[in-house]
Amino acid sequence: MALVKPDVGRFAKIKVLGVGGGGGNALNTMVSANLISGVEFVAINTDAQALLANQAPTKVQIGENLTRGLGAGGNPELGRQSAEESREKIKELLMDTDMVFITGGMGGGSATGASPVIAEIAKEVGALTIAVVTKPFFFEGTRRMVVAEEGIANLKEKVDALIVIPNQKLLDSMDKKMTLVDAFKTVDSVLAMGVQGISDIITLPGLINRDFADIKSIMKDAGSAFMGIGTGVGENRAQAAARGAISSPLLEVSIDGARGILFTITGGNDLTMAEVEEASKIITEHADADANIIFGATINEKLVDQIKVSVIATGFDESRMNFQKLVSKQPSKSFSLHEAASSLERKTPPTGNGEDHSETTNDEMGEEFEIPAFLRLGRQ
Repeated sequence: MALVKPDVGRFAKIKVLGVGGGGGNALNTMVSANLISGVEFVAINTDAQALLANQAPTKVQIGENLTRGLGAGGNPELGRQSAEESREKIKELLMDTDMVFITGGMGGGSATGASPVIAEIAKEVGALTIAVVTKPFFFEGTRRMVVAEEGIANLKEKVDALIVIPNQKLLDSMDKKMTLVDAFKTVDSVLAMGVQGISDIITLPGLINRDFADIKSIMKDAGSAFMGIGTGVGENRAQAAARGAISSPLLEVSIDGARGILFTITGGNDLTMAEVEEASKIITEHADADANIIFGATINEKLVDQIKVSVIATGFDESRMNFQKLVSKQPSKSFSLHEAASSLERKTPPTGNGEDHSETTNDEMGEEFEIPAFLRLGRQ
């Protein structure tokens, strides 16, 4: 069966905005990896020097009069005012855009202050607006964490869907010998994977196709969101991939009780209906009984003895989420994230013997607290 999909330029116009220093770094990771197709990358910052060094093809300096290109100095109010000063410039940039990703590191000045304003503008022009942001490491201090929490609360009110990745959970899971460079590269890779996991559903062709309208039905005005990617090889590859996709200790929510789920199963020509059923059962068992579930399937001939499952979930009960946040403060298991730091650059499918690459265990607590496979995903 031929896989036919309209050119993304005529189908859905997607822009990925890297706001501030952390967002700009994540953007550099995405651009250099060259594995996210069909989107336009835009760097937005108050710091002119940082913009000059950014690899994004489009760069927007905000608050030129207010900051004179010298940055926000860790002041979110200055970041907010800078975005307000450049409001018309941002609006012109986002006009006729169908979907906007906002990525950044919360706790500083530019991203924390400007992101909610940018999100507000994106929604004003009619774009589906999704934010994928990080929270600071504990060692960065209480003040920065408080600033980040306030910024995230403001951002949540402005976006359709918000994915929050606490850096501290990443640190708790890192190999103690990991270098500082690799550690921050890992953070950038996680942000990039969050964007890629969603955009690929829209831009890549499928056997059972899912598109922008499907994403919109799940993520429009959704609030907190979950995104995970799992891979599996060998005899039990479908089960392993599904379990890896729904296990995500580094996010602030789990898939349990979701009222909106969109998941896609990707495999080679040897993908069987039984495997699709196995993966689907594992995912849907965690959803709300009345959940809106949308399923897609893609055949990728480059996948040899491998299955990949991508899951987007929304519609969570707020009280359940607050409980999850309390429980998730427990330290994650220690393991090497060196592979995760370079995961966007890998193109060779991993090999194994029916084991999930998230190293998920089958015990009750293990599924919730193991490392998500999207951190260690080998992209094709």
